[in-house]
Amino acid sequence: MKLFSALLLLLSFSALAQQPTPTRWHNPLDSGLQTIHNRAFAGQWTADDGYRRIPQSRLQGLTDGVKGQSTHSAGLTLDFYSNAPAIDIRYTTTQASRSMGHMPATGVTGIDLYARDNDGAWHRLSTGTDGRYSLGDTVCFSFRNLIGAPNHDRGLEYRLFLPLYNGVKWLEVGVPEGSSLQWMSPRPEAPIVLYGTSIAQGACASRPGKAWANQLQLSLDWPLINLGFSGNGMLAPEVLALMAETPASLYILDCMPNLNLADTAQVEALTVAAVRQLRAASEAPILLVEHSGLDGMDNNPQRRETIDRGNRAERRAYDALQAEGVANVYYLSHEELGVGNDMRVDYIHPDDVGMTRHAQAVEAKVREIMKMPVGTTSATRPVTQRREPPMYEWLERHGDICRYVKEHQPKGVMIGNSITHYWGGEPSSRKKNAPEVWAESLGAQGYANLGSGWDRIENVLWRIYHGELDGYSPERVIVLIGTNNLTFNTPEEVADGLAMVVEAIQARQPQAEVVVLGLLPRRNAEGWIREVNALAEPRVTALGATWLNPGLKMTNEDGTVNLSLFNDGLHPNADGYRVILSSLPQLKPAAIQKP
Repeated sequence: MKLFSALLLLLSFSALAQQPTPTRWHNPLDSGLQTIHNRAFAGQWTADDGYRRIPQSRLQGLTDGVKGQSTHSAGLTLDFYSNAPAIDIRYTTTQASRSMGHMPATGVTGIDLYARDNDGAWHRLSTGTDGRYSLGDTVCFSFRNLIGAPNHDRGLEYRLFLPLYNGVKWLEVGVPEGSSLQWMSPRPEAPIVLYGTSIAQGACASRPGKAWANQLQLSLDWPLINLGFSGNGMLAPEVLALMAETPASLYILDCMPNLNLADTAQVEALTVAAVRQLRAASEAPILLVEHSGLDGMDNNPQRRETIDRGNRAERRAYDALQAEGVANVYYLSHEELGVGNDMRVDYIHPDDVGMTRHAQAVEAKVREIMKMPVGTTSATRPVTQRREPPMYEWLERHGDICRYVKEHQPKGVMIGNSITHYWGGEPSSRKKNAPEVWAESLGAQGYANLGSGWDRIENVLWRIYHGELDGYSPERVIVLIGTNNLTFNTPEEVADGLAMVVEAIQARQPQAEVVVLGLLPRRNAEGWIREVNALAEPRVTALGATWLNPGLKMTNEDGTVNLSLFNDGLHPNADGYRVILSSLPQLKPAAIQKP
């Protein structure tokens, strides 16, 4: 009997151990409407608007087609941090139809979940063999065996793309009890605003992440408002008026597939009027996109002529605007788009390959317009990072910096990694290694601290591209970056990255003196540092920047680090920071005469 009782007790404990962890559900709208990203009309949304793309209060004057499709959630995302090993998503939709004849249910009604790792790379998550999805009355997607961050317990950043051709009534994200989920606020960058047709809305992508506008959003890492309306991208003045009231980094007009290409006079007149309407309200760049083509046009002269005739009309409109002197208008041609016949689902709508080709062509043009080139090595490919969230959230600090510089208009800035970030000054940080040294020198002369701990060159490049040098006119930009690229890049690659940083600064602040500081000596890496500095100096000075190398005063006679000037062989102490300042012209108060 005792043996039987013991077995019963053991089985009970085993059953308890196998009980699944309860799921805690989170409704984004419970945390406010700001949890929905990539929407315009800030301050005009109400709880009744849910996941619409245009508030109900702004629908007056729009066509019924635009009104109906504004309920579709194309381009909207929910961004959050989570350390959960499993994520469940459930929602209901505004329309019962799950798919279309030429577009699968996973594209029409499904969602896509992406995770961003500590080093800024996006990874699409699959439901896989351990997860599942169901497109029933309540749509359910489950993601299992999720990998967290390797060096902290705060998890990863996630981006959830909502359905392309359906609306969302309600939605919840579930994580196991004990796991965290924190909604992220919209980013500070002025968005790209896209006005287009069914192709812009996402037809016929197999899933939301393959829609070309969503691919562009990920590859540029830039907020994008999708005003693609199937069959209703008509360059309508009412829609253009909504665009014009949205502060934008760039407007994209991709409406040619919905215009009557046989009426070339109409195409030309609508295009000119649309650009004039936007330009009257904003100086932001405007990109005109040609028709990407029709299936079979390569062996059907009539189809080819239809497309070519319409595109020629749009080109004439562009040429007329150029002749008028309308500034900051750009053009993307059919040939540059390069969407071939074998990249379409039906007569016009791209498949996933066509969507990717369209996205790549637009990205190349946008990078040219917005002066955001990328290189071939990791040091020259701008990305975010999230390497020490227990100390600070990197994207939050980016937002703080963007707001601070616009509000305070600093006379100078210093941009770099933790050596700068934790020195002192404003925007402030929790950790301060020598705030009094910053206050008596850089702070006293009106400098802002644009440092972010653990940054590499590619992270500084991302921050420059994304607004930290916009909206003010500093006299000097000081750069100290590169030591964290140790073990990840060769000295040649670091030198290339530093040159790209200089060019990015000069493109945004042509009046500023750019001062690049050589990498400081680092314990057990002195030889690599010397090689980087030897390669970088001529690259930087050839671009017209000033090169200074305070690290030469921070080593012993044998070339090793003078540890009396450092806290840990990497981060300077107060005396070390004074040595750095002693190399900078016009920053030599009496307090820094001692090292």
